[in-house]
Amino acid sequence: MTGNNASNSNASSGHRSGRYLKFLEPLALLFPSGFWLITFLIIPTVFILIQSLVPLGKAEFSLENYQRVFEYVGGNFIYLTVVWRSLLYATITTGFCLLLGFPVAYWLAVIAPKRWRNILLLLFVLPLWTSSLLRSYAWITILRPTGVLNSFLNLIGLSGINVLNKAEGVIIGMVYTYLPYMVLVLYTSLERLDLRLLEAAADLGANARQTFWQITVPQVSSGIIAGTALVSISSFSDYINPQLLGGPGSRTIASIIELQFLGASSNRGFGSAISMVLILAVTIAIALLIKYGDRRVVSDG
Repeated sequence: MTGNNASNSNASSGHRSGRYLKFLEPLALLFPSGFWLITFLIIPTVFILIQSLVPLGKAEFSLENYQRVFEYVGGNFIYLTVVWRSLLYATITTGFCLLLGFPVAYWLAVIAPKRWRNILLLLFVLPLWTSSLLRSYAWITILRPTGVLNSFLNLIGLSGINVLNKAEGVIIGMVYTYLPYMVLVLYTSLERLDLRLLEAAADLGANARQTFWQITVPQVSSGIIAGTALVSISSFSDYINPQLLGGPGSRTIASIIELQFLGASSNRGFGSAISMVLILAVTIAIALLIKYGDRRVVSDG
């Protein structure tokens, strides 16, 4: 009896140890990424939230900083206008990236020879290997009044154009920056395009327009949504292009946040409130991306 009790006790202890190991194994796997997420995302976000609730020169919590976001002075919503401008830039940038990126992605995924696709895709995304700051300075060299673009236009007998330090220059820089991302996302969806459906549509008498809108677009709609969300999120919070290629009338929400933290008349509480508004907008966009976008693109990105 004593031996049976000892064996039962050992078996019970081994069973408990096995359960503990099964419980600890996933925690051990999650610890590195979980530690990184908590340390560098959640904790800083909590600090920003707390700071946003403390008005300048006061020690108590209030929503004064958030109320200032909707400040109305001189017949104009000062900061909502900046938010609207950021949203407008993001919308225009996303539209141009989609219009320019879809034909490129289609050519890479469907028309280009298979043996060259990876090389062509690499060449297309090669600018991403350089700093975005350097790319913006390169566009300054191209777009300035005595730059490459105007020199070429004058050479062929045309008058120069002035888009630097204007909204047009900001849009050009943002489209150039985010076009490769759109192409990559669309390429991922288009390479899984069922070409047999395109051939069947042609056999049934569908023209190119009908085939595109009724066969191609529905198959890659999730990729279009994912690319649109990715580019719009990134361009909405862009700082470098508006700062370097735009003027005082081209300030975006990221520029206002920078001024509140590092400007001469800094107000970190108000800057934190604007940051939380930006975080909320990006979170909503990411939630929509996860729900309606291409799950493969989201997981691979």
